[in-house]
Amino acid sequence: MSGKSPLGLLASVPFEAGHIRKHLRNVRLEKHVARGTLKERPVALLVSGMGAANAAWGATVLIERAEPCALVVLGIGGAYPGSGLAVGEVAACEREVYADLGVLTPGGLAGLEATGIPLLRRGRKTYFQEFPLDRGLLRKALRHLHIRSGTFLTVAQVTGTLRRARELRRRFGALCENMEGAAAAQVCARYGVPLLEVRGISNMVSDREPASWRKREAARNCQHAVMELIGVL
Repeated sequence: MSGKSPLGLLASVPFEAGHIRKHLRNVRLEKHVARGTLKERPVALLVSGMGAANAAWGATVLIERAEPCALVVLGIGGAYPGSGLAVGEVAACEREVYADLGVLTPGGLAGLEATGIPLLRRGRKTYFQEFPLDRGLLRKALRHLHIRSGTFLTVAQVTGTLRRARELRRRFGALCENMEGAAAAQVCARYGVPLLEVRGISNMVSDREPASWRKREAARNCQHAVMELIGVL
């Protein structure tokens, strides 16, 4: 394996990374991190567990131990009605937003700006609940994959009603939701590590009906997309 800095890959659950894991070569395990090569490119893969706290831990471990040149978050997500996305499609993130974070007022949920206390200050940048992802990596992904991109929301609870889905879509103009992306984006912003997020759509966010979800298909499509990007990121 070359001495080149690896590309970090972060997924939340095993089936979101299983296809990639099977194609890793020269694998060695280093305390939660699987290091190896993918299409002759050094990579470091970690499966963190579901949710924001696990994602923050996973991103920190990857950055501290593997010192990646960039990080890619991959997995599945639910698409909002009106997003233009269909189940099975893959989308890339332009900005991650903590959708549940803020101040609950009589007029509704206000952003964290209402407190005047940001989550992070780094240099001249101040971050409340919104984290833009790396534009250079996003441009490469869009040029190579020809997929949709837009705002992703990180939620603490999976949206299970059409009414709430429409509310989130209307408020943020978001494409889809997940439970980890904003936490990984926050950690990457703190360390100054470029981040790309790619997700396969497993379901439309509506009145909850898990039997109709296609999680495995979405995860497989997302991993195929990431593997196509290995040589261009």
